[in-house]
Amino acid sequence: KEIKAHLDRFVIKQDDAKKVLSIAVCDHFNHVKSCLKLKDMCKNYHKQNVIMVGPTGVGKTFLIQCIADLIGVPFVKSDATKFTETGYVGGDVEDLVRQLVSKANGNTDLAQYGIIYLDEIDKISGSSDKVGKDVSGRGVQSNLLKLMEETDVPLKTAWDIQSQLQGFLGKKNKKKETINTRHILFIVSGAFDGLQNIVRKRIEGSKFGFERKNRGYKDNQLVGFSSTQDFIDYGLESEFVGRLPVRVVCNSLDENDLFQILKESETSILNQLIASFKYYDIDTIISDKLLKKIASLAIMEKTGARGLMTVIEKAFRDFKFELPNEFKGKWTVSDDILDGS
Repeated sequence: KEIKAHLDRFVIKQDDAKKVLSIAVCDHFNHVKSCLKLKDMCKNYHKQNVIMVGPTGVGKTFLIQCIADLIGVPFVKSDATKFTETGYVGGDVEDLVRQLVSKANGNTDLAQYGIIYLDEIDKISGSSDKVGKDVSGRGVQSNLLKLMEETDVPLKTAWDIQSQLQGFLGKKNKKKETINTRHILFIVSGAFDGLQNIVRKRIEGSKFGFERKNRGYKDNQLVGFSSTQDFIDYGLESEFVGRLPVRVVCNSLDENDLFQILKESETSILNQLIASFKYYDIDTIISDKLLKKIASLAIMEKTGARGLMTVIEKAFRDFKFELPNEFKGKWTVSDDILDGS
């Protein structure tokens, strides 16, 4: 509840995701403490790796960023799209584990209990019509699969110059040279655009014939019914999905949600806007009526909370350019500045 209360300060809505992440992080913390006290207590522990599904701009990454402010174990965030299968040009997923060691200041005992967050995981789904070897799809999934299960990752890569020199000179490093991934918690997320169509087809049946069942589910509701097979049909390996037993959906935001983000989130873009004028001794006052107009235009951008930045930047662009040299004091923004937008 304390973690969720912290998330509520910054992220609007997404209560299910907040609860799931709060539980997963707390359980991980308790597991870490148990392992540090009694090693034998860790043998039968099963990790609660999490997969979050939701459209862009609803707060998936921001939720993890807020949790990162609280955690006391090493935390690494990355996008899945930067990785390729080992041996090809691009990032290697094992680099994530090495980054944990770096975040732990070289303490491998602490790094082995870290948390890895991978965004855009849907972008590495395998493609059945792909020509040639799929080095950035199924190949990456296979490599991640080993990390999420248990494997020993070398702290130095085979092409690390320092390691090659030490080997050439016959020097042996007495420090631990590998890190085991058994206790590292993995959290992944993605928009999974099109997953709702796979679920709809399974639930409502074929588009043709008398057997079709039209239950009137919205896309958000459909994604909430996602099964393991739906993720497999989307292009994820069955073994990969099986290593992500905890699944939660982040719902899309409506106009009122965007208004609440402007008004209530401690990291609201509105606070940033007001602060940007405050630097020039301009106190900005914006009415709720104008904020609702901003939310109304932002929802049309179809990019979630990111649409707020687009609308606000366009509306206040000229004011930011002109006012600092011409005005100081209290500025009550007119409610009609968005007219014609």
